[in-house]
Amino acid sequence: MATRITLTDIAPASWEHPADRAALNALRAIPGFDHVVRKIAAFFGERGLRQLFLANAVRVGPRQRPELDALLTEILETMDWTERPQLYVTQAPMVNAAALGFDKPFIVINSGTLEHLEREEQKVLIAHEVGHIISGHVLYRTVATILMTFGIGALPFLAAAVIFPFQMAFLEWYRKSELSSDRASLLAVQDRRAVMMTFLKVAGGPAHGHTIDLEAFMEQATEYETQGDAWDKVLQVLNTVFREHPFNTVRAGELQRYIDAGRYDKVMAGEYDRRSDARPSAEEVGRDFSEAGAYYGDQAKQAAAKAGEMLGRAKDAFTDAFKTGAR
Repeated sequence: MATRITLTDIAPASWEHPADRAALNALRAIPGFDHVVRKIAAFFGERGLRQLFLANAVRVGPRQRPELDALLTEILETMDWTERPQLYVTQAPMVNAAALGFDKPFIVINSGTLEHLEREEQKVLIAHEVGHIISGHVLYRTVATILMTFGIGALPFLAAAVIFPFQMAFLEWYRKSELSSDRASLLAVQDRRAVMMTFLKVAGGPAHGHTIDLEAFMEQATEYETQGDAWDKVLQVLNTVFREHPFNTVRAGELQRYIDAGRYDKVMAGEYDRRSDARPSAEEVGRDFSEAGAYYGDQAKQAAAKAGEMLGRAKDAFTDAFKTGAR
């Protein structure tokens, strides 16, 4: 196994996806958004959330699942993060984990994760949640989790008129924040295969004695993104809009592009933003918005191109049919 590289003082800007920043800024721009977030945080409180898992989950430590405790230590050391979050295991069959809380985030990992994923893949999921914590996502993600669990209509301080756009904006950002933390997990684990295999197993389950092929899964990811016509693209949007997480093929494809662009290698070589650096200048912030705009713009261009192809084929088919009928 290769020597693990400690990413001293690494800042979250080194891994944050531009679409994450764009979606979060769009979310914050909703009138009354910050007021609603504060209201929800006060309404539920962190103590109640923590008590829930303290009562009915198992807290990891040196004497309780020490193997998981050691994985968390490795991740924190690699990411040079000194604020150790508590880690809990809860009884649930789905392969999943979450970072929750308002002031002092903690991580919860489902027991199904331990049954279906290998050691390095378990580390991927924990690293993913540590990425959310370092990026400062957890406040908003906890609010989003509360809204998706209890229903936004159950909160007395939200008007019905804002329910739908509020939900849609929250879900859009929630999905994009996953793309950032996927990059963070790669930086923490430093093993492309482990991260991509995690996507494969979350999508289709463990091997169960069968042969599973990572490269075939990556080919499937490429097919999902590049094949089909404009209607397929519309269906992809409709299938995604109410989801909390992007599809696993999409996550694999996005992370592969991050690697192919050389961004991962640069970080491993020490070329990354540091927390101790000055805050981003207006020029750098502008660049972030430009990158995010390009990301969404490229997606729109691809959809438009597919639509143009489909309309062109429909026109040709209609013309041919008309000519045939006129004979």
